[in-house]
Amino acid sequence: MIVVTGATGNIGRTLVPLLAEAGEEVVAVSRRPEPAGLPAGVRHARADLGDAASMRPVLDGADAFFILLGGELNGRGESPKALLEAAEAAGVKRLVLLSSQLNSTRPEALSHTRLREFEDAVRASGPDFTILRPAGFASNAFAWAEAVRTKRTVFAPFGDVALPVIDPADIAEVAAAALRDEGHAGRTYELTGPEAIGPRRQAAVISEALGEEIGFRELSREEAHAHMAQFMPEEVIGGTLDVLGVPLPAEQVISPDVENVLHRPARSFGEWVARNLPAFR
Repeated sequence: MIVVTGATGNIGRTLVPLLAEAGEEVVAVSRRPEPAGLPAGVRHARADLGDAASMRPVLDGADAFFILLGGELNGRGESPKALLEAAEAAGVKRLVLLSSQLNSTRPEALSHTRLREFEDAVRASGPDFTILRPAGFASNAFAWAEAVRTKRTVFAPFGDVALPVIDPADIAEVAAAALRDEGHAGRTYELTGPEAIGPRRQAAVISEALGEEIGFRELSREEAHAHMAQFMPEEVIGGTLDVLGVPLPAEQVISPDVENVLHRPARSFGEWVARNLPAFR
């Protein structure tokens, strides 16, 4: 049995069906009531990853556990040791943690302190763990969808700063492999897309896919900060803008790990757009 937290998010929505189609017994965990559209045979459990007591009955009998911190859990909550002790008591043998590239490129970033604590706890839990450190998500472009629909324009800072954004579906496929297959124990995978691409070029890709002109207006750092402050904690904004505007060389490197694990190239930003084009129409 495989327990998947974050089952209703960008990664979980792909990971759960992948595992079910492979014949695995899957428990999809979320803090909300059962979502629509779960594959046949998948059991839903309403529990909170930040509350180990609520996770204990969910983990009972599980062989593998996908850990994804969402929302406020990235900033605070009980010790990760409580969750991992619950997993150990339940007999879980394999852990896969979704972390972040920033834990290797910017190990002092305050915004990722909690994820580093989880990484340390997972590494100390035993030999059969895998840590996934993805770069920025291609799906962050969903933030432009309303402006594309209503103004036919993408508004973003640092228009020509390119980063190798990754399709969340590729993260899900790597997670599925790590949860099911041998050969991933003790590994940390840096997950990126196949090319570095900046916001101006991303807008052009969306334009090409829609078959109509989509403009691009570059925001100043100050304008971007004001926009992010509407939905992002202040302590996270500065670091995010630093990555987007003045990335470290390591943050622009294209990693081979997706291809090494999946035996195919990582999906491009254009492939992500093609699959999600209705959001921009």
